[in-house]
Amino acid sequence: MTVELIHAIVRQTTVLIAQLATSGGWRAPLAQLADQVFQDLVTELERQGVSRKVGADMFGMGLRSYQRRVRRITESSVERGRSLWEAVLDHIRSRGITPRAEILRAFAAEDDVLLRGVLFDLCESRLIFQAGQGAQVVYRAVSDDELGALRALRSGEGVDELVWAIIYREGPLTRDELLQRAHLERVELDCALGRLVESARVERTGEGAGATYSAASLYVLLGSPVGWEAAIFDHFQAMVKTILCRLREDRTAPGLADRVGGSTYTLDVWPGHPYEQRASETLGRLRAQLVELREQVEAYNAAHETPDRYTQVVLYVGQCLIPQDIEGGDEGGHED
Repeated sequence: MTVELIHAIVRQTTVLIAQLATSGGWRAPLAQLADQVFQDLVTELERQGVSRKVGADMFGMGLRSYQRRVRRITESSVERGRSLWEAVLDHIRSRGITPRAEILRAFAAEDDVLLRGVLFDLCESRLIFQAGQGAQVVYRAVSDDELGALRALRSGEGVDELVWAIIYREGPLTRDELLQRAHLERVELDCALGRLVESARVERTGEGAGATYSAASLYVLLGSPVGWEAAIFDHFQAMVKTILCRLREDRTAPGLADRVGGSTYTLDVWPGHPYEQRASETLGRLRAQLVELREQVEAYNAAHETPDRYTQVVLYVGQCLIPQDIEGGDEGGHED
């Protein structure tokens, strides 16, 4: 794989996750996955011998900003082996109401811009409260009871569906493995698992720390006000897995293109165009065909025992409509 291709994949992946993570002006559960994906990409690039200067360029970041983000996610110079994010949160928790000036003194070895960014992150994530202005700003960690109340208010944000999607695509998984992948608090994950098991969306096998969770299916209803995180995660993972499978396969093998891979078609239409309606309704037609096929497959599977070895056929279908203006370019702009 060429450096140019890696560059394009890394930049588009980072932009996509960052936009999803901050959709609507608040940090969704997916926001925590963004940091994990960034860290995984950095680790893999360094394992491949890519320097941090080149890595920063691949992410479209300055070297200093890149190093700051790597440092914030991985390890604090104040407490080796712990992230600065965790260290600051624990510092505030242990002291109750904590003035900003005291935090800046305690973490004086850290970059000031980075430290202020962590404080902003913690406030946005609803893990600490902020009061006062200017030099009088103080912070207090959210108590367990308050955190529970806030999470109750967040019950419609699709946490259950996100956990369900991770289990479906990557399971069977233990609780500890889910904690690493979903980046939720233990209490929040346990509540989600309880609801998923009780509703039979997820199956638990075994007891104790060795218990595993698996899911035979995943459904996010079209137009549902919750679960969009799960749907986006599932779409993105299906696309990435398809690309990786295609890269790993022998592309000269006969018939492979009809079994593994993807195709992109762009159709230019306008009001009054004889194919306008047919083009814009393609997604609906494909959905109807695939829903019918899925129902037929599931009906057969329900009447027959699944063998130990089988093939999971993953299909991802996407469509978007992008208004174009010949004089001014498309509304979203572009990069050369």
